[in-house]
Amino acid sequence: MERGVFAQLFVTFGIISLMAIGGATAVVPEVHRQMVDVLSWMDAPTFARLFAIAQTAPGPNVMIASILGWHVAGTPGLLVATAAFMLPSSLLALACSRGLQRFSGNRMVQVTTLALVPIALGLMLASGIVAALAADAGLVGFAITAATMVVTYRSKVNPLVPMALGTVAYVALWSVGLA
Repeated sequence: MERGVFAQLFVTFGIISLMAIGGATAVVPEVHRQMVDVLSWMDAPTFARLFAIAQTAPGPNVMIASILGWHVAGTPGLLVATAAFMLPSSLLALACSRGLQRFSGNRMVQVTTLALVPIALGLMLASGIVAALAADAGLVGFAITAATMVVTYRSKVNPLVPMALGTVAYVALWSVGLA
């Protein structure tokens, strides 16, 4: 494996980690753009499959960086991407938490922290849209995605239930040629 790949993984995930307001899921559109469009390390369906694995596996959402790094460059790529995704944002979070402790009474700091909420939510919504489009599951897939989203939002049922039902529905429709 060429050293340039590891450097590119480190730079790409290091920069993206600094934009992860709202967590790893919030930067999925940029990760997708880098992995698929800019660096051409995979196609959109591969990205969607790896993203789905990262989301269904137990553990933190940052696992997306690990899985993508592994796909690109094996175990060393996994280690580089994970470290690059965690280190810069962790250092920034540490610095910000100390600043928040020191300036917590400042009105500008309070307004800024409130302003980050809609930004984080918008980034997470964009991540869902990018993942749905990258999956390329067609109209049936989009309908099941929308139904799963509505049921999850409107009811108090565990989100795993509509996810499982949506998966079963898609597999059933696919097996008879309707998806």
